[in-house]
Amino acid sequence: MLRLNRMTDYAILVLGVLHSRQDSLLSSGQIAEAAQLTQATAAKVIKALVAADLVRTQRGIRGGCQLSRPVSRISIAEVVEAIEGPIALTACVDGAEEPCSVQQGCFMGGNWNRVNTALREALLSVSLADLFDPVTLFPDPASAQQIQTST
Repeated sequence: MLRLNRMTDYAILVLGVLHSRQDSLLSSGQIAEAAQLTQATAAKVIKALVAADLVRTQRGIRGGCQLSRPVSRISIAEVVEAIEGPIALTACVDGAEEPCSVQQGCFMGGNWNRVNTALREALLSVSLADLFDPVTLFPDPASAQQIQTST
């Protein structure tokens, strides 16, 4: 079964926290608490998201993290690649260090690239905004209260 790893799930959560509080700079501790992650896990995810230019940081006493651009301009493919590396279903087409033992006689290598390209294009077509809408992932207390009283 094709499955994204847990760190990619956590990255989506971190980006959701930053999106829900986009007017603020959040510390890694605040992000960890809101996403219910350990501080070490949140820091690791944030580091990868910063390296991929999905999150930016500001140092200093009033520093913190925020999205580098609106969620409508961040694709799921970018998040996956930030955490997991290039989108590739097989090692023969992802530049793996250890070559496949049947690579020389294999007729499938180039054809897997077509599958990888289709998968990447599908993930590029879905933005974080698409994923988050219409769900409010981390409502502030006033919003949560309003949601509860309207149901």
